[in-house]
Amino acid sequence: MKSPVHRCRDVEHGRAQSSANGTSHGADLLQPEQRIPISKDVITAYAAPAMWFIKDACGIVCAVITWLLVFYAEFVVLFVMLIPARDLTYSIVNGVLFNTLAFLALASHLRAMCTDPGAVPKGNATKEYIESLQLKPGQVVYKCPKCCSIKPDRAHHCSVCKRCIRKMDHHCPWVNNCVGENNQKYFVLFTMYIALISLHTLILVVFHFLYCFEDDWTKCSSFSPPATVILLILVCFEGLLFLIFTSVMFGTQVHSICTDETGIERLKGEVGKWGKIPCWEAVETAFGGPLSLSWCSPFSGLSCKRTPQEHMAVPQGEIIQEDVIEIPLT
Repeated sequence: MKSPVHRCRDVEHGRAQSSANGTSHGADLLQPEQRIPISKDVITAYAAPAMWFIKDACGIVCAVITWLLVFYAEFVVLFVMLIPARDLTYSIVNGVLFNTLAFLALASHLRAMCTDPGAVPKGNATKEYIESLQLKPGQVVYKCPKCCSIKPDRAHHCSVCKRCIRKMDHHCPWVNNCVGENNQKYFVLFTMYIALISLHTLILVVFHFLYCFEDDWTKCSSFSPPATVILLILVCFEGLLFLIFTSVMFGTQVHSICTDETGIERLKGEVGKWGKIPCWEAVETAFGGPLSLSWCSPFSGLSCKRTPQEHMAVPQGEIIQEDVIEIPLT
């Protein structure tokens, strides 16, 4: 049975085609129940890898701010709280823990930002390409009018990335990228590690304030007492703010993965009638396999090798004008 989003697409594409061509050929020849959505695996078979980076000014600024805030927390934790501390073991243990979490957070951020979120090949809505897919009669191909790509099921167009993204959850300016099928794991890890270092920082601030109240303020920090208080208050505000924000985002992303329903699908009211998979299977799919330590690693799946399939060329041709394309092509 077709989901409401497919019926909405049928109506929208039919209206657009009628207004453009003065007729309603393709959209009215098939009943809604005959319109079979095309698998994402078929559509993306010719996708070629490339370095992925979105040239969006707002996103780049937000990404740089994210790194600067982490570096600021690093500065305060090390030079205000840990290095002046009397207990060497306390400083080493907390320093190693904080730096490990910060490194994993920034690595996850970098992977989320520079990983293709699941972009559909651009400009492949040609008769030659569609014929090469060898689809069956009764199937309908949807073309995105903005990026002229063949749109698989559950793909949405991002106005910032200017591409259709498979299982797009949302566009996050803090990672300067969409959160989609291929990089959702790294975004989840980024929010988790930021929440952990924020919590760790708040705990260290509390202990340091207690330590300074018990001892002379001039001996509990390398900076003057007013500067120490200001630095601690700022890092405390930063930690509290990011702890709340990233914890909420982490919970939202885990819920989306477990329910197999993206944020944009919930926002648009697209109830999941696309054959939802069980919760644990969805989690394994998002994190790249059965439960293991690689789930917590932003470096899993990192490889410079290319498979032969990635070198396959997309058949060239003229872009088809219709937004709803019947199979077989006429």
